[in-house]
Amino acid sequence: MTNIIDQIKSEILLETGTNELEILEFYIDEESRHGQESRLYFGMNVAKVMQVIENPNLKPRDYAQNPCFLGTIGLRDHIVPIIDLSIWLGVQRKTDAGDIIIITEFSKSVQGFLVSGVTEITRFQWKEVVPPGRFISHLGSKAIVGMVYAKDHFIQLLDLEHIISDLDPHSSMDTWRTTVRAQTQYRALIVDDSETIREIIRRNMEAANFKTKLLDNGQQALDYLKELGKTGAAEGKGIFEYIDIVISDIEMPLLDGYTLTKHIKQDPYLQKIPVILYSSLITTELRHKGESVGADDQVSKPDLDEMAARAIKLIEEKLALV
Repeated sequence: MTNIIDQIKSEILLETGTNELEILEFYIDEESRHGQESRLYFGMNVAKVMQVIENPNLKPRDYAQNPCFLGTIGLRDHIVPIIDLSIWLGVQRKTDAGDIIIITEFSKSVQGFLVSGVTEITRFQWKEVVPPGRFISHLGSKAIVGMVYAKDHFIQLLDLEHIISDLDPHSSMDTWRTTVRAQTQYRALIVDDSETIREIIRRNMEAANFKTKLLDNGQQALDYLKELGKTGAAEGKGIFEYIDIVISDIEMPLLDGYTLTKHIKQDPYLQKIPVILYSSLITTELRHKGESVGADDQVSKPDLDEMAARAIKLIEEKLALV
């Protein structure tokens, strides 16, 4: 377990804009009704992992409002709620004294997930991550954002934010409403592999007088922008005749937000488009990653209600220079 923690600490060395992802691979041992056992593999972004610890004998509580909740533990300066991931996924986990807890930090909150064990940290290209599509697991489908093949098995990548939002409705972004409105209608390209988040941002941006275009991942967005570039060259028009801003998630299959931004800022035709990156990964410590690829602004997911106002400010600043 010490080796895993050392690897986690070295994650910061992963170069930004190379379209790479490092995941902590872990598993849940499932025991079927017929006594047969199988191992289900999952993954989460290493950047969200604080620590991996042994289970201090936490057990389900009969009086808990949600059966997933196992109680809390004290860790550093945090009181950390612990969630039995197998219960949320609907998996009959084989009980084992060797269960471990993965402590995570994202979206300005700290929580732990009880699983059967961890295997290793593996580096992939985002282009290797396949959107779930028809391969989606029977498990909590909205929480599976992608799949990647490793050695002799598939790893299902989890949307931890969706799980937390499901368990704590008060943390849901669906209640957010913008309070600003642009005097002129602007055009925004919104890029996110989560349909739920895309719709939340679309609704708020359109309420702020934006016309929106929604795409699923960075590769789709880059292809779309390249086509705009061809159209602009043929018609003799600049990029601001077609689009005013790009708003993109960071973690996406095929092409991540960092790499999308890097491509935009290195393209002579596209480079003046303001780009806002958003993610639960955006913290004071990791903000330099977005800055290194030229992002004009970065918004943490808990602050998405500020998106419209920050987009309007950026667009007006850019247009003043054109």
